[in-house]
Amino acid sequence: MREVFTNHTKALYPWMKNLSSRVYQYAFRNLGEAFKRFFKGLGKYPRFKKKGRSDSFTIDNCGKPIELNGWSHKLPFIGIVKTYEPIEATTKKITISRQAGDWYLSCSYEWNPTTTPKKTDVVGVDLGVKTLATLSDGKVFESVKSYRRFETKLSRMQYRNRNKEIGSANWRAAQLKIARLHIKVANIRKDALHKLTTYLAKNHGTVSIEDLNVSGMLRNHKLAKSIADQGFYEFRRQLGYKCQWYGSELVVVDRFFPSSKTCSHCGHVQDMPLNVRTYDCPECGLSIDRDLNASINLRDAVGLTVNACG
Repeated sequence: MREVFTNHTKALYPWMKNLSSRVYQYAFRNLGEAFKRFFKGLGKYPRFKKKGRSDSFTIDNCGKPIELNGWSHKLPFIGIVKTYEPIEATTKKITISRQAGDWYLSCSYEWNPTTTPKKTDVVGVDLGVKTLATLSDGKVFESVKSYRRFETKLSRMQYRNRNKEIGSANWRAAQLKIARLHIKVANIRKDALHKLTTYLAKNHGTVSIEDLNVSGMLRNHKLAKSIADQGFYEFRRQLGYKCQWYGSELVVVDRFFPSSKTCSHCGHVQDMPLNVRTYDCPECGLSIDRDLNASINLRDAVGLTVNACG
């Protein structure tokens, strides 16, 4: 495929000679990795990368390190670029991407994990729709509900764009506004998740969460929008690597463990519909918030689980 591109395709477009050859080499590497994932059953068939949709490219300095220091940076084959915030790092390659009209620079660098002092040995975390997370020590993290906050504005912007001619200047301007609003919604959600996962990994020796079947939960059309707005998968992904960074252990309790149905005091099990927000135990008389009860059960289940990482 590289020979066909070099001998035939590249000759048809003279402007390609003005670009760094490393851009094409990394594109072929990414394509090869995508096909490997596809044949292993880990991903879908690679899709053609269309200009204007998820634009990105990767460059390096032909084996030499790239120094990033301050607000202005000299990139190979590009020149001086300025960033919104200062960066200090030494990297081997840089990926430049465009999202909603803005360009982003991402790089990888070596970072040594640092174990932080822990305030609590074990904590259980119950994720929910009404509140983002409830900890076994009683601390509650409210949901930011970023999509709900901007759903009306987003719907209005899409409605006004319905009759514009596709490809026109007005259509492109409207699409850019919609894309920027989507990015804003996603950034608000990520910010809340980063603050929560960093707090859990830094201050707790062991973090116990439930193995949620997110894809199955999204089949519930009444709750799918609220569940997707919470970002449960992103929460677990961030918590996984941050526990390794800060010397914590992440314990994932089996998804069939009845954390919400079990009394955290006596162990009595009863059905708990979603509209019932308080757990009232008929055996011992305990009355407790259902999310707090579930988080306590997740904390106490640490010694029983078989699925741990970190």
